[in-house]
Amino acid sequence: MISFYYNYSMNIYAYICTRSIEEMTETTDKLVSFLAECKIQSFILPKASSIFIAYSYAYAHTKPSSEDIVIMCHDDITIREDPKKFVSKLKKLLKKEDTGFIGPAGTAELGPEAIWWDQGRWAQKKHHGKVYHLDPNGKEYETLYGPPSDVAVLDGLFLATTGKVIEEVGLEKPEYFSGEWDFYDLHYTSKALSLGYKNRILDINILHNSRGELVGRDSWHDNRASFIKNTKLPLTV
Repeated sequence: MISFYYNYSMNIYAYICTRSIEEMTETTDKLVSFLAECKIQSFILPKASSIFIAYSYAYAHTKPSSEDIVIMCHDDITIREDPKKFVSKLKKLLKKEDTGFIGPAGTAELGPEAIWWDQGRWAQKKHHGKVYHLDPNGKEYETLYGPPSDVAVLDGLFLATTGKVIEEVGLEKPEYFSGEWDFYDLHYTSKALSLGYKNRILDINILHNSRGELVGRDSWHDNRASFIKNTKLPLTV
């Protein structure tokens, strides 16, 4: 299930999950190469049946210490940062004892509808961070949510945290979720928030090479309904 790349004796790990991969795409290959420049160990999790299972498996296999940094990210992102500065940014935020998860985009207020990118709250300047995307014609554009800040929850295209936080939050799928791929990000980050941690925006230049439009599938709606039923909303910071 798991492939290993660039086995440095480092204590920063990256778990890169994909549903189906016969061989690494050019985007994923560039991502792994960038992480190698950062001296970060990358673990590709191919043909996963569940993102919860994949991340839990990788964590159990690598056994990070409480101080180690763990990145969990999509396979279709491009991180456009100087490697040394990227690692420095990770360490700067995660060395704070009250930091839960960090990532490039999220919201300071998750409303009763449990949609973090809700347009109304965006207009109220509740959202923070930025991500670059590609339109249907392949043209790049910037999605600017707002300035870096503490947030209630984060988007799952890129999440980073410490072994200590993962030990407390857990990576397993909650029993009330029926879908295997959706709302893991809101589950992880909202649980960290409930434990007293602060989720924070990581100010990086990151391109998401997929539009990520998966809200039409039944599993997204099912997990959303279960999340709403089992979470005291709204969540705010």
